Amino acid sequence: MGGSEVAWPCIVVHAMMMISLMLNTQQIHGALPANTQKLIDEANEGGPYLGLVIPNSFEMKPLLQSPNFTSTDLIINFSGRRFRFGTIANKKVILVMTGLSLINAGITTQLLLTLFNIEGVVHYGIAGTANPSLNIGDVAIPHYWAHTALWNWQRYGKGPEDELPLEANGDYTREFGYLNVANYTVNVTDGSSYDNLLNNIWFQPEEVFPIDGTPEERQHAFWVAVDPHYYEISQKVEDVKLEGCLNSTTCLSNIPKVARVQRGASASIYLDNAAYRGFLYNKFNISPMDMETASVALICLQQRVPFIAIRALSDLAGGGSAKSNEADTFSPLAAKNSVTVVVEFIKQLSAAATISV
Repeated sequence: MGGSEVAWPCIVVHAMMMISLMLNTQQIHGALPANTQKLIDEANEGGPYLGLVIPNSFEMKPLLQSPNFTSTDLIINFSGRRFRFGTIANKKVILVMTGLSLINAGITTQLLLTLFNIEGVVHYGIAGTANPSLNIGDVAIPHYWAHTALWNWQRYGKGPEDELPLEANGDYTREFGYLNVANYTVNVTDGSSYDNLLNNIWFQPEEVFPIDGTPEERQHAFWVAVDPHYYEISQKVEDVKLEGCLNSTTCLSNIPKVARVQRGASASIYLDNAAYRGFLYNKFNISPMDMETASVALICLQQRVPFIAIRALSDLAGGGSAKSNEADTFSPLAAKNSVTVVVEFIKQLSAAATISV
């Protein structure tokens, strides 16, 4: 009996400790801490915002230092991301850095659109180019974007006339074409036949689940168009003057320009290969190539949020005559030019909104 009397208080204390631990764990692992939710709610009352999605810190720094950006000093940190608030040309903006690659860009864009009152997304940064008519320092604004590293890799012995695995189920398709690896075999004697065990790589569309669709009922998208209104506005930035020199001794041989182009592409691959660069341009008419934009585009497509991407060219993706990739030298210049065009685009977007009102 005496043992029971001692045990009950211990059991109660232990139970209270467990409940406290569970509550604390729930708060830690819950969707949002209360103080963060409060900051987000207060911020959203001041919305909507234009979301500026930026791959890396060296691409964000020129904007943070720009006299055209006014910080409100509000910063919200959540899930490894930092959301900075401010204005550009009277347009309320949120800046967020994604980090390298499609996965980081997708996660960050989804967080931005889920947490905040966002009217549209402008994505910018640097890129390589597959288009031989574009040069380092130029700024490209594509009409369409695609993820070009979702593949169905065909087994050796099969060809273009053969159905792909799971094609009949609608999982894969031959609609968008393929890369025949054997076409890039070198040191082949004229007239001799050749082949390659790597065979064919077929390009695939993404599965998407739009918010206005039926949950778990997939749709497919390969080329994702930017917002038509944003693309129309981008015409007004084609005459923006861009920087052509890193310093007094290092300048580009061509005067940089803004070019609206047909297509851009993304993959979680740093491309520095002339053969694949040429293939992408000849097959798909791709100009800028990067590692994030298509992911941002696909998230905005599914969330039905207006989107545009602006990419300044830091290198020729392996197509240049230099012994090393040009991005080692010209990334800072390209980052600065991308910010110059983004700021002017937002000014024009803000002006167009004022006129429409």
